[in-house]
Amino acid sequence: MKTVYLCGGINGLSDEDATDWREAAKAELFNTVEFLDPMRRDYRGREMECVDEIVDGDLVDVINSDIILVNAVRPSWGTAMECFFAASMGKTIVTVCQKDSPSPWLVRHSTVIVKSFAEAFNKIEELAA
Repeated sequence: MKTVYLCGGINGLSDEDATDWREAAKAELFNTVEFLDPMRRDYRGREMECVDEIVDGDLVDVINSDIILVNAVRPSWGTAMECFFAASMGKTIVTVCQKDSPSPWLVRHSTVIVKSFAEAFNKIEELAA
């Protein structure tokens, strides 16, 4: 079974913004893939005390994933760096970005860019088959 890393902003986001899309992915794809969710290590409010734990944990999750699901609806430094790192390892990256003209950096480092999470979930099901 393939493993999907749920890559998207956390720092400075509400519970809803940080978790709703991740929980939707888990609910939609629970029979298809396994997940690595960085929210299991929720360091919000303690980021400066836990810099190494945050970055190291996320990097290990990227390494241990087959597919990276990127929430690029809202810019995030960590998300961008995880996407770059994953691309440098040849990972499959499914990116959700609603812009008609995303950043060339995002285009280059994504395997596929879709406009909605529903499209992303369908693509992941296809890739995991």
